[in-house]
Amino acid sequence: MFTRLLSSESECRCEPTFEADRLSVEGDDCPGGGRLTTESACRRTVIEALERRDVDSICTRSDGFERAYEGRSAALLVAAGRFADAAGFHDEALADRAREDPLGAAQAAAGRNGAVSNLVAETGLGVFLGSDYPTALRPHVGPTVAKSRVATRPAADATLRDRYELETGAIVRWYESDEGTMYHLTPAEHRLDPADTATLAAAHARLARGEIDGGARAASRAVRSIATEGQPVGVLADALEKHTRGLGVLDDCFADAGVTDVFATAPVADNRIRVRCDGRTVLTNVRLTDAGVAALASRFRRSSGRAFSQASPTLDATEDAGGRRIRIAGVTDPVSDGTGFTFRAHDEEAFRIAELVENGTLSAEVAAFLSVATARGAATLVAGARGAGKTTLLSALLWEIPSNVRTVAIEDTPELPVSELQGDDRDVQPLRVTEGDGMSITATDALRTALRLGDGALVVGEVRGEEAQVLYEAMRVGAADGTVLGTIHGGGGESVRERVVTDLGVAESAFADTDLVVTLEAYEEAGSRQRRVRSIESVRRTPDGVAFEPLYDPKTETIDVGDSRLIAALSTPTETAADVRTDIRKRTRELEV
Repeated sequence: MFTRLLSSESECRCEPTFEADRLSVEGDDCPGGGRLTTESACRRTVIEALERRDVDSICTRSDGFERAYEGRSAALLVAAGRFADAAGFHDEALADRAREDPLGAAQAAAGRNGAVSNLVAETGLGVFLGSDYPTALRPHVGPTVAKSRVATRPAADATLRDRYELETGAIVRWYESDEGTMYHLTPAEHRLDPADTATLAAAHARLARGEIDGGARAASRAVRSIATEGQPVGVLADALEKHTRGLGVLDDCFADAGVTDVFATAPVADNRIRVRCDGRTVLTNVRLTDAGVAALASRFRRSSGRAFSQASPTLDATEDAGGRRIRIAGVTDPVSDGTGFTFRAHDEEAFRIAELVENGTLSAEVAAFLSVATARGAATLVAGARGAGKTTLLSALLWEIPSNVRTVAIEDTPELPVSELQGDDRDVQPLRVTEGDGMSITATDALRTALRLGDGALVVGEVRGEEAQVLYEAMRVGAADGTVLGTIHGGGGESVRERVVTDLGVAESAFADTDLVVTLEAYEEAGSRQRRVRSIESVRRTPDGVAFEPLYDPKTETIDVGDSRLIAALSTPTETAADVRTDIRKRTRELEV
C-alpha cells in the first residue's frame, strides 16, 4: 500500500511516496530535480517526509535519471527527519533549519547544552558532524533504463592511479583509498546531459509500449523517433541497445579485456559488484538493482530454456557480453539470500592447439602428442578442478579431429566452438542437454541419440552422471569407433578411475577402454591465473583391473612414450609404432615454428 505525500515547499515540486521501506521521489516537475546533495529545497521535501517514518533508502527520479541514497546517505536523511521532528518541541527555528541544512543544524545544536544537544546523538545525526553534503550524500545513480546504479564520486581519500576508455564509451578509473583498490566505472550514458537522458528514457518507453518495431534496429529507430537536432543519436542508441538487448553494465565490464570475472553477490542491492581484472579481485562502484537482477534472471531462463526458481534454485547458462562469451552461474532462494550471479569470460574457447603452445599452457611436444592421439582416434578424458582449463583444452582438441570425420558434441551449457568448426566446413552435430522442468533430453538419451547419428568422433562436454555407463558400453561394443573426448572432475588417473568406477557405476573393465587421462591445474604467477598440464597417463588393462602409465615429465614438459601400449594402438594396420613416433616428431616441429 502506498502513502502519498505532497511537498509543502513551493520552490520544490518533488512528490514523495512511501513504498514499503523506500521513499520514492518523483522530481520531473521540480527545478531541483530531486538532487539532494545540492538542492536544499529538495532536501526539505524529503526530510519533512522522513519526520513521519524511517526508511532504508531514498530514491529520486527526474528527466530519466535515478539517484538512490542508501546506506550512510540514507542514514543521514533519516537522522535529519528524526531530529527535525524531535527538535521542534524545543526550538522550531532549529528544527526548520534541519529540514534544509541538517549538517549545519547538527553543528549548531552540538554547541548547546541541554535537551537539544542530546538530540544530536540520540537521533544519530551526531555521526555526521564535520562532514559535508558531497561526502555524506553520495548517491548511486543511473538512467532509469539501466538496471544498475553507480557511485559517481570516489571516496574522499581516493588517489587516481590509472584511467582508460573502453570501446563501449565507458571510462574506467583505478583508485587507491583506505577502502583498498577500487575499479571505478562510468558508463557512457552516465555522462549525458539532462535533455539527452530524458530522450533516452522516452525512447525506452516507446519500446516498452511496443510502439517501435524493427528487430535488431528497434533501439536506433526508437531514439530517432524522439531525438531532436544536435542530440548524440549514436550514443543514445548504443545505450538503449545495451540495456534492452544487451546485459547492461555487464557489457561495459566485459568490454575491458582485463576483466575475466564479475561477481554480483546476493542481496545485490546491498553489495557492490566485484570484478576480477588482471588477476586481482577488487570492488567496483556499481550495484545491480533488485529489478535489474530480476530482469537478468528472466532473460537467462528464456535463453537457456531452464527453470530458475525456488523449486530449481541454481542456474548454469551462457550469454554474450561486451563481445565475449561468458558463462553464468546463478543461485536464488532458498539456497541464497536472494538472487546472485557469477559471470566468467570464456575467451579461451577460440584457442587452438598452437595458441596453447604460444601462451605456455602446453609445450610443443605435449601438444603434438595430444594432436596425433586425437587425430588417430584416442579415447581421452581431460581432468582437473573447476577453472583448470578443461574446456579450453577440449575445444582446442576438436580442431585436431580430421576434417572429414563427423563429430557429435553433447553438452548442457554451450561452450564448445561448434559454430566456428561448422564455419570451417566441419561436420559437427551439437546435441543440447537440458535437465529440469519443461521439454528436455537427458545426457543419457542424448548419448544414445548420438550413437544413432552416425559413426565418427564423440565429444561429451562433461562426464558426470549415468550417461558414463552408456558411453563406456558404446566404447566396449565398438559403437563409438572414432575419437572419444570428454572432461571430468578429478586430480589424476586414480582420482578419475574412482570417479568413473565408484561414483558413476562404470565397470572397471569398461573403464580400461580409456586411452588417456590428461590432468590440468590452475596456479597463480605474478598475480595472474595460469594453467598447465599436471600429468598425462596412459590407461593399461591388467589382471587386477587397470593401471596408469605416466607419459609426461612436468619438470621438462616432455613426453616419453617409450614402449607404451598406446603408441601401438594408435598405429594403423599398415604402420608400426615407429611411424606414430615419426608423426609426433613432425607435428612437434610444426608447432615449434
